Amino acid sequence: MSRTWLSYAESDLSLASIKPEGAILPGTLCFLAQQACEKSLKALLIYCGIQFPRTHNINVLIQHIPDSIQIPEEVFEAAKLTDYAVSSRYPGIVEPVTESEYRMALESAKFVFEWVSDSIMSSEY
Repeated sequence: MSRTWLSYAESDLSLASIKPEGAILPGTLCFLAQQACEKSLKALLIYCGIQFPRTHNINVLIQHIPDSIQIPEEVFEAAKLTDYAVSSRYPGIVEPVTESEYRMALESAKFVFEWVSDSIMSSEY
């Protein structure tokens, strides 16, 4: 089941990697980056046999990772992606996402996805 979650994360990450141009808004792509990060972390938790609450909050998911797993600082920094779970999808809630914010969100999601993928594939845990 963890690999299924990871494949969904990879799909979201692939879509998030589309260049924001024309009708494609950076905020929409940041939402997909957040989803990729969220699903990656859920894949890791499932792999570890950890039950987690139904949430889009990246920090809550990180808090459920077992203490035996060394979490890179970049994963903690990815908690910022939680802001894109809702607010970036609707106009008027926050300022539109900038190109720079989009690039940072994408890089953060890529890092988390790769870290989880490597962790699961190497069966370290």
